[in-house]
Order: sequence, then C-alpha cells, then structure tokens
Amino acid sequence: MEKSAFADQDSAVPQKFIYLFREGAAEMRDLLGGKGANLAEMTRIGLPVPPGFTITTEVCRDYYRNGGKLPSALMQQVKDAMADVEKDLGKKLGDPKNPLLVSVRSGAKFSMPGMMDTILNLGLNAETLRGLIEATGNPRFAWDANRRFIMMFSDVVLDVPKHKFEKILHEYKEKHRLKQDTDLSAEQWEEISSLFLAFVRSESGRDFPSDPWEQLEMAIEAVFRSWNNERAIVYRRKEKIDESLGTAVNIQAMVYGNMGEDSGTGVAFTRDPSNGEKILYGEYLINAQGEDVVAGIRTPLPISDMERTDPKAYEQFIQICDLLEKHYKDMMDLEFTVEKGRLFMLQCRSGKRTGLAAVRLAVEMVEEGLIDKATAINRVTSEQLDQLLHPRIDEGHIIENGVEPVAEGLAASPGAAVGQVVFDADRAHELGSQGQKVILVREETNPDDVHGMLAAQGILTSRGGKTSHAAVVARGFGIPCVAGCEAIKVDVQAKRFTVNGRVVSEGTWITIDGTTGRVFLDRVPLIDPEISGHFARLMQWCDETRRLGVRANADNPRDAAQAIEFGAEGIGLCRTEHMFFERDRLPIVQSMILAETDHDRELALDKLLGLQQRDFEGIFEVMAGRPVTVRLLDPPLHEFLPNHEELLSQVVELRLAVNTLGAHAIQEVLADKEKLLKLVEAMREANPMLGLRGVRLSVLFPGIVAMQTRAILQAAVAVKKRGYEVHPEIMIPLVGHVNELKTVRESLENVARKVLDETGETVPYKFGTMIELPRACLVADQIAQHAEFFSFGTNDLTQTTFGYSRDDAEGKFLQKYVEMKILPNNPFETLDTEGVGKLMQTCVTEARKTNPVIKLGICGEHGGDPSSIAFCEELGLDYVSCSPFRVPIARLAAAQAAIGGRSSAVVDK
Repeated sequence: MEKSAFADQDSAVPQKFIYLFREGAAEMRDLLGGKGANLAEMTRIGLPVPPGFTITTEVCRDYYRNGGKLPSALMQQVKDAMADVEKDLGKKLGDPKNPLLVSVRSGAKFSMPGMMDTILNLGLNAETLRGLIEATGNPRFAWDANRRFIMMFSDVVLDVPKHKFEKILHEYKEKHRLKQDTDLSAEQWEEISSLFLAFVRSESGRDFPSDPWEQLEMAIEAVFRSWNNERAIVYRRKEKIDESLGTAVNIQAMVYGNMGEDSGTGVAFTRDPSNGEKILYGEYLINAQGEDVVAGIRTPLPISDMERTDPKAYEQFIQICDLLEKHYKDMMDLEFTVEKGRLFMLQCRSGKRTGLAAVRLAVEMVEEGLIDKATAINRVTSEQLDQLLHPRIDEGHIIENGVEPVAEGLAASPGAAVGQVVFDADRAHELGSQGQKVILVREETNPDDVHGMLAAQGILTSRGGKTSHAAVVARGFGIPCVAGCEAIKVDVQAKRFTVNGRVVSEGTWITIDGTTGRVFLDRVPLIDPEISGHFARLMQWCDETRRLGVRANADNPRDAAQAIEFGAEGIGLCRTEHMFFERDRLPIVQSMILAETDHDRELALDKLLGLQQRDFEGIFEVMAGRPVTVRLLDPPLHEFLPNHEELLSQVVELRLAVNTLGAHAIQEVLADKEKLLKLVEAMREANPMLGLRGVRLSVLFPGIVAMQTRAILQAAVAVKKRGYEVHPEIMIPLVGHVNELKTVRESLENVARKVLDETGETVPYKFGTMIELPRACLVADQIAQHAEFFSFGTNDLTQTTFGYSRDDAEGKFLQKYVEMKILPNNPFETLDTEGVGKLMQTCVTEARKTNPVIKLGICGEHGGDPSSIAFCEELGLDYVSCSPFRVPIARLAAAQAAIGGRSSAVVDK
C-alpha cells in the first residue's frame, strides 16, 4: 500500500476517521466507498434510511500500512458516532433494557457484491437479548436474530465456517420434522442458539464474546481483513479494480424484516437487469432478514406480490424507485426492509447488468431524456458489448444444476461452444464438413491446423497464451477458444486427454467458455447472441463521436464481409502468409522454397501468382473502395516446411528399415526424405523470430514479394474494370533500417508501374511499413521519408522491447509477473504505455517531422483492446485495426476515448 496521506500530518490535529450518514454525499465514493456514499446520499435527499456512520477507506489503508492494526484513536470516534445514532433512536448499544443492534458491512468504491463480509444483529448477548424480547414482545424474533448473529459473527470474525452452523440447523430440523425456518418456535431457536454457542467454544477454543463493544471492534477489523480474502482478490483481478483502494465499513442501526407477517425484506432493480426492460424486477420475502433472499434459504416471491401483501409499503417503494433512478440517472439495485409496515432503504447502487440490458438501458435512457449520448456511450463496457456478439453459457443452468467446470484455462477468444472432442485437424474438418459439432483439442495449434480450426465449434489447448497461434486465429474467425489449460494432458496418439484423474476420449461431448476460460465435461445449454436495434443506435452514436478510424484484420473475403457487417472502414492488416498455409497451396509454396534452380522457382511463383490474385480480387470486391493494407510475406520460410523433428524421426525409421529389409522402394523414399531434411536443416535458425523474415526475406528472395505485388496490382486492375473502386496499401514488414525500405520499395515500385503500364490502367496505391522494432521507432524520421503510412505491429514491438518470446513468456512467467505485481498487466493484452508506448510516441513525433501527411495506425492485437485504443487516441493515430469480431468494441472504445470516458479506467463498477 502507498504511504499514508496523513503520515506527515501534525499529530495534534485529530484525523477524521468517521462520517455520519448525514455528513456524506454521493460524490464521496473514494472516501466512503460506494455503499457509504449512497447511504449518505439517500439520507441527504430525505429517504427513510436507518441512521448510521461510515469508517473511511483511508482507515483500511492505514490498517494494512500498519501491519494489520487499527488506528489507536478509531474506537473513540466510533463511540462518539454511535452516541449520535443512539440519541437519534433513543436506544443504546449494550443497554439491557432498550438495546441498539447494528449491522457491520463492507463497502468499497466499486461494488463487489458478495466478495466481502457482513455481520447483522451485532450487540446481542444474554442481557440485551432479554431486553430485545421485552422491547418487542416477540421472543421468537429475538432468538432468531440471536442465532443469525452467532452464525455470521463466528463465520466472519472467528473463522468458524457458516456451513457448519447450517449443518447443525439442518440436522435439528430433520430431527424435529420441520421444513422451513419459519416453522421453528421461540423455544427451538433458543435451543439452536445454545447448540451454536457450544459449537463455537469447541471449534474456536474460546467463548463467544459478550461485550458489544468488543464485538464491534472485532467486526470492524474482520471487515477490513475481508478486503484481502481470496474471493475479493480474484474478483478485483478480474474486474481490474485497484487493490490499494481499500474498503470502508458501514455501521448502521438494525431494522427487522423478521418481526412477523407485517415485516419483510427484498432486493429489487428499477429495470430488468437481464434485458433492460422498463419494469420493476426483484424478489421479496415476508418475515425474513436480508440474507435470506440472497442465500436461497427460502424461495422468495416476485416483488410484484408485495403490492398484494403490503400495498402501502409497495406504493412508497415504487415512488422511491422512480426518485432514485431519476436522481442517479441509472438503473438502480436496491435493498430494503419493511419492519411492522414501515419501509426502510438499506442500500442503493448502480445495478449490474447483462450486455443486452446495458445497451438497451443506455439507448432508452437517452430517449427518455435521463442522460445524453456521451453518457450512454460511456455507460457500456467493452465486455458487455462483446456478450452481444457471441453465444454464451446459460449461467442460470449452471447455478440451478450445480454444474462445475472440470478445468480453467485462459479466456483466449470469447464465446461458448459445445461439441464432441477431436484431436486432429483433419478429423475436425471431416466431421465439421458433415455438419457435426466438434471441439478441436490440441496441446497447441500450428498453421497446418487452420482447416480443422475453421470447421470446429471451439478450440481447447493445453499450452499457449492469449496471443498464441490458436488464440489469434480463433479471435480472427470468431471461434471460441480456451488456451493454456494446463490441467488437461493431451495424448493425440491415444485420442484422449486426462484431467483431474478423468479420461476424456474422442467423441465425448464437452463445453468450453472462451469468455471465462472454463471447461465443462457436459453439454451445457448456450444462449444465442442478441443484436438489437438498440445496438445499431449505440454504434451510430459512437461513429458520430469518435475521431479514430476503425479497420479490421482480415485475410479472406469471408472475414472482410464480416468486418464490414460490424462496421469496419477498411482492412488494416491482410496477412498473406495465411493464404499460403491453405492445404492446396502449401505444396506449391514448399516447391518454391526448395527449388534448386531459378527456373523451378519461377514456375512455382507463377502458380502462386494466379492464386494470390484471386485472393485479392475477392477481398477488393467485398471492400468496395475501402482501403486494404496487404502485408507482404513475413514469417521465416521454414514455417512452411515439414517439422524438423518429425522429418528427422522419419529418416531414422527409414534408415532402420533399409538396413533390415533393403527394399529398393524404401531406399528411394529415404533418399527424398534425406534430401528434404538437408534443406530443412539448412534453413533452421537459432532464433527465427529475429532471423530471416519480414523485409529481410524481401531483400534475399525478391521474387516472392515481386509476385505478391504483381498479384495485388493485377487484382486491383481487374476489380476496377468490374466497376469497383480499389485502394490497395502494400506494407513491407519488420523494417529496422531506412535502407531496407528504400531497397525493397524501389524494386516493388518498378513491379507496380510495370503492371499499370501493361494494363493501361491507373490505380491509387501506397507503400508503407510495419513498425515492429525499437530501432524503427527511433529513426522514424528517416523511414517516414520513404513511406506513405506506418502501422504499428505491437505484438512484435512488445516482444522486441521487452526481450520476451511471447509464447514462452505467457506460458512460463507472465501470469506470475502480473500476480506478483512486477507488471501491472500482460503487455501482450494491454499496451505497455510506459515502455512500448514511449517508443510509439517517439515514432509518431519523428515521423510527422519529415512527413506531416503520413497515415499512422496500429494493427497488432492491441488494436482491439479498449485501454490501448485510448492510448492510440492520445498519440493521435489515424486508425486502429483489429479482428472482425472486435470491430464494434473498437468503435465503442474509440468513442469513449474521444469523450475521455471509461476506456482506460474502471468506471462505476
């Protein structure tokens, strides 16, 4: 935790640790937490809120800074604040005749429902219990409150698990043939309380504390401790909530919904959080306390039933719902209690919502005049928008049926998929082509698997990260993917995987959730994506607001069409190597690489020319005048050749067979394999990522990129003749020195001009480069003089800046680095603005010095990450490019960045 803001303050000045509800306001979330600020706000506007006070988040931070010790002056301020509450109610904490009981609840700045701890009915002991019975004339209620307090306090403060108390209660009810808690009498609750106290003594080795002030101090400390319980840590990590914020503690006078048939408790949303419909949505329980609703102890009634059982309180509640929604200008999540016919508001907060509801609420609240368009745009998160684009798990089914994931990996490509397990790409392609639903399971995928990946419903790998081959391809094609699921051990030869002692064979049905990383050994129901007219309306507002252009990474006409459907304004990255990996082309590519003469190589290139031209014609037609940036061949040539280890193994086996059998046919096969092995070994590199690839290939093997440039221009001419506008942009990858670009561009300009001269046509084309190396950023002023555009390839730029091998880093140590806070985020998911970003800033500044009109974009995976898009807006880039299914998210994030909204920070969790 950071140094205390009050460490250097004059010790003579008393620190204000506590704010009464009437002293706070909604704007004080940082200090009072969301719950405390909203209780204060409801008090301020005159709603019926039981009195209380909030211990600030600063005290929590001090608690952790001081090694888990409360400030020495805190409890005196607690007593002073409690005296104010006591005066207001005419009750006193610990008074045996007219006792005040309180709740102690957590409340961080951002809502973390259920992640931290709550204690109700604090202040009960033998004396105050008798006073409560006398004051209410309701012994059953009092003993019920007492057993609840013992159970909650023991669970939260004394570390005696709640489920053990529930087991005692369950066994007692079975013994006495009782079904519901409401069936127990006062005497039976008294007996349960005695059993609970005896159990606490045996489990904790101490008596249950009877002094209310001791109870209160222990509870305050326990709530602060709960800030760092495991579930809270996991939730913060998932929601990207800063762990240094700390939680406030809210202490509030108890009101009781379990005092009889004229009492009750409920939770409600001012609109339906599942679909955004403008109806009151919630549940209500008669004669119950708040935790009964959320814990599922009893089956609650629909909130609408309250109109029949308590019409006066219901009418008042409806009015409060309307008032709060208009006051906060958002859908509100409310908790309330009715005590003997009197309504009390216990909490209000911005309600959690599905993606469908978030979009509908944002649009309809603009139409109702509650919010403006900018607020509506900032109201929707990228995660919520993403839900609308992919099938998702039916979480209701999961909860109702107690379905647990068998393993969890990395959420590599969003959406859920159900299918039968297959272990090789050919089998996936075969079954998928027949209409069967399959999940391709591999240790990791490679370019040879693409045909099977495209035929599969989803992909599951035991190795690799969120930027592995499987993840990148899956995201590009909108296929759900769980990567790096290390709990599964894949045996491709045996066609099975094992997980936690269970064997899963080919043909078994499984479900994967690429949005969360979960894997289920079952067919879990899915919910289809829902894209409504509200979605289109929101996207229209985003497009009106954003400055950044949004393009897509697309390598074929199908992806290009999908990108346009999602609103892409062009293609920012067309990777030509993906075309080479297709099964009908790979042998031609291999023959080109392995050709022993220029003539043989030219023959292979001529075959590829026609194929590449058809590829580009299809893309240019679909894009219909939108710019298309084509990256020339980038990966090392050995990636197109057979695997060295597999080839070596085949040669060894053939040599053994020749020695044993001596067959002439085997000798011929062996000779061919040995020749191929020799060529593959000649092309092997110690570090291929930094070896012969990118522009270096273009320099040493100019025929390949000359063929590609000819294919691009011939395709452009052909499509233009069919009546389409065409705007090709040819991108030369991995340039680190200006002379590399000059050499290759001059050569390719000659090819382009020759094509146009041969056809007698004019086509506007551009040459540019991909900025992937730190040196390129530093000498961008030189490179920009020979380029019409730059596109940041931030995946490789991150690798070369950090000195990380992406696949190795994600599999070996990056997750640990993030957990240990060595790094704030995985830099391959969220742009490292301090390092990589500084290089990008240098590049932008230097490039525009010598070429003010140069077009600047980004086409790495970061082009679809909202916080990275916000940084691109700061840099003044012209466009971002991402996978087609991320295009709507990029449009939203670009608009939020232009407004200065939520893209780079957590807002109103």
